[in-house]
Amino acid sequence: MKRTGAAGAQPLVFAHGFGCGQDMWRYVAPRFEDRFDVVVFDHLGAGGSDLTAYDPERHASLEGYAADVIELCDDLGLEDVVFVGHSVSSMIGVLAARMRPDLFAKLVLVGPSPRYIDDAGYVGGFSAPEIDELLDSLESNYLGWSGAMAPAIMGNPERPELGDELAASFCRTDPAIAAQFARVTFLSDNRADLAHVTVPTLVLQCRDDVIAPQAVGRWVAEALPDGRLVLLDAVGHCPNLSAPDATAAAIDAFVRDDG
Repeated sequence: MKRTGAAGAQPLVFAHGFGCGQDMWRYVAPRFEDRFDVVVFDHLGAGGSDLTAYDPERHASLEGYAADVIELCDDLGLEDVVFVGHSVSSMIGVLAARMRPDLFAKLVLVGPSPRYIDDAGYVGGFSAPEIDELLDSLESNYLGWSGAMAPAIMGNPERPELGDELAASFCRTDPAIAAQFARVTFLSDNRADLAHVTVPTLVLQCRDDVIAPQAVGRWVAEALPDGRLVLLDAVGHCPNLSAPDATAAAIDAFVRDDG
């Protein structure tokens, strides 16, 4: 965990996605240090976290990760939190806000997906067999899966260094923990939780994202009681790395808005 910025100011907490760590926010989070109490952290089992604290039972659901977020905020004495979650951390933030609505002022969901598998009347972007194949491939050859999937997830093929960074981040994750987190991520269904979010919520959606297509971003924004959608002129699932200027600008406009 790293805490920087303006002491006593409103907290801005950044949470990373699957296979990543707090360093994925390094181009965005520092831009808010002049006005916010900025916190970046690694989910247990990811980044530089204490792997001995990872609990396979607690972390067998996204609710376990949401409880970790609440515990972190309480331990740091944070109040009126703006939570910024990337990818799966979007739903972790939604669950945390449902569990402790008093703790949060606003949510920012970057590339969210409440369910990755298509359903009747709902487009998640993947069929059930496709998700099964993805998980089987990840579990049988995690390093190979990481090398193949990272460039597709990142997009921006003209900037291969971005895909290389994501692949390296995947490869630093313990394969057993990654496999469990992947199952928790890709098999979860948090659609019903969105209606219980009582705080203003920004959905940041890239125009071309193989993991969370535009239809998902629109669905999330419409399902939230106070949701607003911003379509970024960006490609890929990680605009915090590939389009940090646009990502930071959208977050900044949202946190400045008192409406």
